[in-house]
Amino acid sequence: MIVNKATRRQALLISGALLASTALGLGPSTAQTFPTRPITMVVPFAAGGSTDVVARIIAQKMSEGLGQQVIIENVAGAGGSTGAARVAKAEPDGYTILMGTVATHALNPLMLKRKPYDAMTDFTPVSLLVLVPNVLVVHPSLPAKTVPELIALLKADPSKHNYASSGVGTPLHLSGELFKSMAKVSMQHIAYRGSGPALNDVVAGQVPIMFDNLPSASEFIRAGTLRGIAVTTKERAPSFPDMPTIAESLPGYETYTWNALFAPPKTPKEMVDRLNAEAREAVADPAVQERLKTFSATVVGSTPEALAEHVKTEIAKWTPVVKEAGVQID
Repeated sequence: MIVNKATRRQALLISGALLASTALGLGPSTAQTFPTRPITMVVPFAAGGSTDVVARIIAQKMSEGLGQQVIIENVAGAGGSTGAARVAKAEPDGYTILMGTVATHALNPLMLKRKPYDAMTDFTPVSLLVLVPNVLVVHPSLPAKTVPELIALLKADPSKHNYASSGVGTPLHLSGELFKSMAKVSMQHIAYRGSGPALNDVVAGQVPIMFDNLPSASEFIRAGTLRGIAVTTKERAPSFPDMPTIAESLPGYETYTWNALFAPPKTPKEMVDRLNAEAREAVADPAVQERLKTFSATVVGSTPEALAEHVKTEIAKWTPVVKEAGVQID
């Protein structure tokens, strides 16, 4: 058989491409066949919380599109850093992903004295999925029904009032610190071990003010045992359209809880693209959106590049707040 130079050159090019894909840990058909086994989605908090519930809703729908089960694994500890660190060190093969949050990718990197990972370089962004509002609530006995009235009350007696949150360094704690900074008021922070105990004490009137996730505070607001003053997002929450935003009184104020998918560093683009496509398809599904409405969640479904920019922006936003609050965690 005669082999001309063009044929030999083509064969060498194909051979080189196959060798390159092998060196990257990819077979020639990896992009087409991924995934061939179940994928683990690490949730860096305990089961039952809002991040866990959102993850399970999205994972279920992604499983259908991927043709493989997406298994939730709860790896709680260190405010989400334990689970995040595990994914940062996982094999970059697309089979281990993280349901990250503002805590894992903006707050913890700023507050932890010992850094278990770099939020910008130790992950491959996949997609920003949803934004969930926080809410400023007060006990009904507090004589303040609006943000301006609350600010006036706090300024009238700077040493009198406390506010509760789900713990030191949580997004809810720092929502309060941002409010203090922008409104130029003083409140003493009372940290609890979780949202539940904090809500119980605020409902009982032990602490008059609290920043909480809107989903967990909603039932108390509707029952009248807490007064919802304002949501923390830029736009009003669809579930409480008559409740104003803090930004309507303090322009520029905005905080929220967000959920996003991340993969380990150096995860091949083909895997990231497939995960991104399935994640965006999942949050676009009408049935999924209906379930996420119970969290007053705003669906995003971004590109990997947009998520990378989002993390960068969040770190820049929270850096001065953390510094001013003097929050450091061992």
